[in-house]
Amino acid sequence: MRWAALPIGVAAAIALAGCTQQELQGFLPGDGVDTTNHTPGIIAMWNTSWIVLFAVGIVTWALILWAAIVYRRRRGQTGLPVQLRYNMPVEIAYTIIPFILVIGFFAFTAKEQSAIEAPNDPEVEILAYGKQWSWDFSYLQGGVVDEAVHEPAGVQAQIEADGNIDGENVPTLWLPVDKPVKIDLGARDVIHSFWVIDFLYKKDMVPGKDNVMYMTPTKTGDYYGKCAELCGEYHSQMLFKVKVVEEEEFQAHLAELAEQGFTGELGADLDRNQNFPATGVQPAAEHEGN
Repeated sequence: MRWAALPIGVAAAIALAGCTQQELQGFLPGDGVDTTNHTPGIIAMWNTSWIVLFAVGIVTWALILWAAIVYRRRRGQTGLPVQLRYNMPVEIAYTIIPFILVIGFFAFTAKEQSAIEAPNDPEVEILAYGKQWSWDFSYLQGGVVDEAVHEPAGVQAQIEADGNIDGENVPTLWLPVDKPVKIDLGARDVIHSFWVIDFLYKKDMVPGKDNVMYMTPTKTGDYYGKCAELCGEYHSQMLFKVKVVEEEEFQAHLAELAEQGFTGELGADLDRNQNFPATGVQPAAEHEGN
């Protein structure tokens, strides 16, 4: 066994060294583990879960094959094998082991989700609204600029002449790298879902409900997002981009928006639904102080 362990270990090391980035991150979407402060933990939990599940699957199939081979009917045998009413050790094992697995998965998931959902001390606060079928992004007050500014009101992605969707000329959200960000999520009409694919996390945007996403972008670049909740006829064209840049470039972009007259916020007063479900409360009052 000791002599066998060495070549097996070398072969495993060579195989792992040849893995692409996509394979190392468990075939999750995106091209890296460091796009935000949360992605390493998400990828680690995902990969660990699959390793445990593969181990359970291998043991389960091994036991099935072992029982099928060892206790198969042999030539010349007749009748039924000896029947057992119960086997207490086996029954305890197949009760306790799944219970431990379920508790383990729950504990690690709850721990990671608590870390993702924990409020940060944001240096940038964004107000993001989903609408049929585009996005509105505003940069709120909070130490970033003297007054709120916003991106131009979003328009859905257009269909090109060849029938493909133009995913480049879509609403763009700018974020500074290595700065804690808070994104307030809202919906103007129906349920949407805010999903930046490379950030490996998404959250629903529900009319009448305040949802918040916290993160710190840690890698500059352009990332693509979409609505992840079926929201109507042109759901597939509800696309956006996220541009993570250095702080100086981010501040310059905000100043440019102010110079172009995109001041204030695209708030709840633009909502198509002007009543909260079953309450009649006006959502516009939620952001009057911003």
